Amino acid sequence: MGTTRKEGSLYTRLEGPLAILEFGHPASNSLNSELLGRLCGEIDRLGQSPGVSAILIQSEGDRAFCAGASFDELLQVSTPEQSAAFFNGFARLINAMRTCPRPIVGRVHGKAVGGGVGLIAACDYVMASEAASIRLSELSIGIAPLVIAPAVERKAGKGGLAAMALAPLEWKSAYWAQEHGLFNRVFETRRELDSETEFFASQLASYSPEALSLMKQSLWEGTAHWGELLPARAALTGKLALSQKTQETLRRFKEKG
Repeated sequence: MGTTRKEGSLYTRLEGPLAILEFGHPASNSLNSELLGRLCGEIDRLGQSPGVSAILIQSEGDRAFCAGASFDELLQVSTPEQSAAFFNGFARLINAMRTCPRPIVGRVHGKAVGGGVGLIAACDYVMASEAASIRLSELSIGIAPLVIAPAVERKAGKGGLAAMALAPLEWKSAYWAQEHGLFNRVFETRRELDSETEFFASQLASYSPEALSLMKQSLWEGTAHWGELLPARAALTGKLALSQKTQETLRRFKEKG
């Protein structure tokens, strides 16, 4: 069962040096501003906690992993500033994951769309089930995945990014995601995913915190400019989201969903 809380939920539990961070939202675990802000704050806090060596991010329920940006909130914004601030939430989340000194493992049990794919790409290691197909749907609603593009490209390359972004209605399988570096391991069943992820993340957290931190820095070398790049991309995306065509498309999607 997933959360019924309108603004979403976020829980953290500690299992020794491993911090397990679980988020949820009744709309297919989509991300609104409040949930994005809470995720950023918790990642920052855990990254500075001396008792935490690694972080595991997962979502609630047994269906979608993350449906990306909240359509409800996108339909409520009315100014370029509000729209840019919303997309900047994704920029802040990716940057928080990038600069966190602890390695972040992602457990992906179901489908991911748009910003959910960006969250996956910002993880340092990802375990997924066969049900975890992915899609960048942004162009189909009148915007572009500009904020998450650097994170996706870093893992999947320009070719992988183009294959997803320019075919916004096409789902890519979990094995496609593995072949293109977005997933590290794929499991046939949810039970295998859960047990193997728990084992892997716990083992990772048992290693030297200092060594893990230095390895994390090495993995993200060359991305310091993202601190300016991603907010600038958020402002561009915010403008696209306010167009009449995009707003009409969002309303149609919401009515169908």
